[in-house]
Amino acid sequence: MIVGMQHLDLVCLASEKDATLAELRELGAVHLDLGAAAGADVAAAKGTAAAAEAAVRAIRKARKELGLSRPLAKSVPRTPADVLALVAKRIEQQAEAERLARLIRQYAPYGDFDPALARKILDAGVDLSGVAELPEKLPPKRLSALEADRAALLKKIADGNAALAATDEEAILKSCPALADRIAFEEARELMATHGALACISGWVPAPACEKVRAAAAAKGWGILLRPVAPGETPPTLIDPPRFFKSMKALFGGLGIVPAYTESDVSVPFMCYFSLFFAMLVGDGAYGAIFLAATLWGWKKTAGRRTPVARSWLVLLTVFSSATIVWGLLSNTWFGAQLPWCRDWPTVKWLGDVTYRHMMLLCFTIGVSHLMLARIWNGVCKLNDTTCLAEFGWAGILLFMYFVTNAIVGVFPGIPTAMYAVFGVSLVCVFGFTLKPSEFKTRGAELGMLPLSVMSTLGDIISYVRLFAVGLASVKVAENFNAMAMGLFAGSHAWWASALAGLGAAFILVVGHGLNLAMAGLSILVHAVRLNTLEFSNHKGVTWSGYAFAPFRRRAAGVSNIPFQTVKENTNE
Repeated sequence: MIVGMQHLDLVCLASEKDATLAELRELGAVHLDLGAAAGADVAAAKGTAAAAEAAVRAIRKARKELGLSRPLAKSVPRTPADVLALVAKRIEQQAEAERLARLIRQYAPYGDFDPALARKILDAGVDLSGVAELPEKLPPKRLSALEADRAALLKKIADGNAALAATDEEAILKSCPALADRIAFEEARELMATHGALACISGWVPAPACEKVRAAAAAKGWGILLRPVAPGETPPTLIDPPRFFKSMKALFGGLGIVPAYTESDVSVPFMCYFSLFFAMLVGDGAYGAIFLAATLWGWKKTAGRRTPVARSWLVLLTVFSSATIVWGLLSNTWFGAQLPWCRDWPTVKWLGDVTYRHMMLLCFTIGVSHLMLARIWNGVCKLNDTTCLAEFGWAGILLFMYFVTNAIVGVFPGIPTAMYAVFGVSLVCVFGFTLKPSEFKTRGAELGMLPLSVMSTLGDIISYVRLFAVGLASVKVAENFNAMAMGLFAGSHAWWASALAGLGAAFILVVGHGLNLAMAGLSILVHAVRLNTLEFSNHKGVTWSGYAFAPFRRRAAGVSNIPFQTVKENTNE
């Protein structure tokens, strides 16, 4: 479900501004619009965070230039300012080395001569013969001295790179949460307006946390006003899925999608259908086993230090991989081949229909169930309103279009007569109850778009055939790579030829199936996400236009509550 929000207005003494913000941060229950804050202190805090980020990038770049794949065993602690000073010094040295290189190229044709002696000879008017004509402008030093200076600079640059590569990157990375906390604190200070002896700030509090905020206000002497969401306001969205579906919050966060506050939490159908789409798009039980093995390795690797987000992703991958293995069992597809002892299974025979009609029937059935679920859900939510009849009418139209789609591709011989009656009644419900009589003047033009919307439902159902098409393509690619690998053994009798064929076949299989796995991952990002966030969401009325609830809270332990300017000054000292 989507947790209800209450708008908070808080008033405190201006002299206790920082202490109040520190207490609010410890509560961790209030969402503040920190993005709207701007000021010198915020800019200073963000500048320090940007310096830390730039320092980490410079360290990694230096390691890459030296061919080091990981940090050194003995790292030297340095502040971001020290790292950036090394970077600035290296840039100056590189510019000077390039200038010397240009001078060396310019004067190399004249040889290694002493410019001071040459100037004396020229000033004395001595006629020279048998030597090259000197340039109009003499070099500052002799050629060998320029080359020595450049060599010394190149050594300093190399030493600087080595110093950068030896810097303790982890220490800087560990400071990032603290920097983020300080940025948030300064942004909150900017948001907290001061009016004489009082200061005030506004935010959003989840309904279950309101008592916690009231208790804190009573203890600290704050004045607060908690009220329901007013029309026109856009509070943040806090999703609270059922226990077994809480991992979907990680997937929503990874995709960067959040339903609006007034919309529905679709975590349960999203996860159920996404698992099915994942399995059908990958289409191979062996690939699912590889995903599952990698996931189990991830469980083991992160044991004891697993973050909630990492745990959620591991749960999701476990579910998706297991679903793919189950699909592989049902279709008997393993690395593009079939296991002989599973060929007579009823599901294998049904899904293996050479005309592919059964697979298309399955895809269209999944599609109509997905979309009808959205419409029926809407109708149930509107049972106290006449517009619920329009939602049930859309469900009837989808059911009719399901039979039309199957008739078009030859799965069904025709459309049952009863479905025409269902279609007619559904059209009456949609056109008659989409708008209330009082809305005809303001929204009556929307009825003109309904015929197009009715026709688009046919395309929505047909869109689910991508599950069959992409899954079949994945299987066929795997089969072709298998055939290429096995073809290397044709006609090879000598042992050395068989050995070479074996190596070539192994290479083809590893590369081919690896590419197929990568393409399967891309197809999941494109098709599985689309079917949930576009087709289903359009029928459910989910626009994904919300923004996530992000409480003002501490992210790192041991972060000081003192203003950022003081922290910055102490750091410089």
